[in-house]
Order: sequence, then structure tokens, then C-alpha cells
Amino acid sequence: MRHRSLTVGVFSPSVLLRVARASGLFDQHGLTVTEVPCASSPAQFRDLFDGAVDAAFTSPDNVIAYRFVSGNPLGHTGDARILAALDRGLGLGVYAAPGVKGPDELRGAAVGVDVPDSGFAFGLYAVLESLGLKAPSGGPGDYEAVPLGSTPRRLAALLDGRCAATLLGAGSDLRAEAAGAVRLAGLTEVCGPYLGTVLTAVGPRRAQAAHALSSALAQTSRLIVSGVLDRLVLEQTRAALALPDDLAARYAARLRDPADGLVPDGAADRAALDTVLGLRLRYRPGDTAPATALDPARGLLDPQAC
Repeated sequence: MRHRSLTVGVFSPSVLLRVARASGLFDQHGLTVTEVPCASSPAQFRDLFDGAVDAAFTSPDNVIAYRFVSGNPLGHTGDARILAALDRGLGLGVYAAPGVKGPDELRGAAVGVDVPDSGFAFGLYAVLESLGLKAPSGGPGDYEAVPLGSTPRRLAALLDGRCAATLLGAGSDLRAEAAGAVRLAGLTEVCGPYLGTVLTAVGPRRAQAAHALSSALAQTSRLIVSGVLDRLVLEQTRAALALPDDLAARYAARLRDPADGLVPDGAADRAALDTVLGLRLRYRPGDTAPATALDPARGLLDPQAC
């Protein structure tokens, strides 16, 4: 079998990718996959549009923004499409910095986001709104949304005092808790079913090239959820996320959680997508273009998506 080499942009080190590689599933699908860290969602989609990466792990809201919203941070759109749903958030929640005792202490404080008009930022706004804090969207809010980039960068900012709270998941939340940060509330607890990460590519040629990757990842997810790869998952979690054994075990258990973990069939279900789109329309009501983003005719989901 001829191997295809793919470069995949990620915000955080991916346990899913590493388990797929270590288990031999990439070899079975004829793939060589290289992870490339991305500093922020605008940087990730710049790389996707320029062809610096073949595919990416990203928020579904980013795919909506860079497909339909001309006012996105890059100032232009492209044929970004969702190839597969990967996870339902992996513990996404709002964390306050060590020493912050509750949401009232966030009034007037800096709160970290990737960029202010992005899916994880909208999720953060909703969680903090449920705790009584007005979001800084469409006017002044009870706190300042400060752009800090990807999840690892926001974790570092939370722990070194550059922000008082941020949205974390995918293992960064566990590291935050171990360092004394306080979980204020979880995203799915407040907003309902959610998609945290999807596989995306730009244009039919790159999408076609990435279909073998989406198949390999779906197969890996099914094996992880079934429990047959538990030992390998723990090994790869410790290596990828630098977590001690107890936190690695918590992360591995989360991967199998039907409400918060991996999506074993790779299907982007409508309820979760409705939540993602609803948050964007709630906090960016002036963006009329995405209102019909989930209409199959608009192409958000690749025709060969899982």
C-alpha cells in the first residue's frame, strides 16, 4: 500500500492521533501523520488556506466562521468543511486562577480567550453568564476578554497571572486543577450537547486526501471507547500531556465518557451542532451569514463525512 503523508494542525497535543499511530492503525490505512502545533485559530486557518497543513483538529465554530463569516480575523472565507466529529469537549469548563474564590472576583478582571469572537469564547461567555456575569459582546461586559491564543497558551497565562479565568479542556483542565485552579462550571452542564473538536480540511482535494485519516480516527475512537486500548491510552496520555498517573487515568476515563468524550462513529450530530451555532448567533447576532450554516446545501459537512 502506498503511504500518504498528511500534516495536521492541532492546538493541543492529541492523544487520539498518538494512539492511532502507536496502535498501527495509521499504517493499516496507509498514512504517515505529522502534528503541527497552532498558536491560535486565525493562525491555524491561515495555514489551512495557504496549504501549510493538510487538515486540522479545530472547533466546529471555527469551520463555520472561516466558511461563512467574512468578518473573521483573516478577513476572508474559504471552502472549509467538517470531515468528522472527534470529541464532545473533553472536560471543557471555565477555570479561575489559583486564589480566585468565585465568579464575583472576575468583575473587571482579564479573562483569557483564543480570540474574542470564537466558539470557545462564546462557550466561556455562556458559562460566566450563567454565573451572573455579563459578557463583553456587543458592548462593555463585567470582565475583559483578552486574546491569548490556544489552550496551552491560555493555561500558561492562567497560572502565571495574566488572566483570572479561561476555558480549558483536553487535559489542560486537569493540569490547571493540579496547580490549584478552580473549576467554576462545565460547558456541557450549562449549554447541553456540544462538539469540542472536529477534523477539517479546505477544498475537495484536501478533504479527499484526509478521508483515510477520518476513517482511521473513527476506528481508533471505537477501540478506545471499548476499552481494549486502555494501557496504550494511558501511555500516550502521559507522554502527550505530561500528566502524572492519576490525572492520566482521569483523562483516559473521560475519553470513554459518552457525554464529554470521543465520538466513536465520527458523526457530527445535529443537537451538538445546534448548540455550537446557537452560541455564535447569541453572541454575534449581527453575523447573519451563518444562520443557515447547518443547511446541507451550504456544504459545512463534507459530502463524504462520517
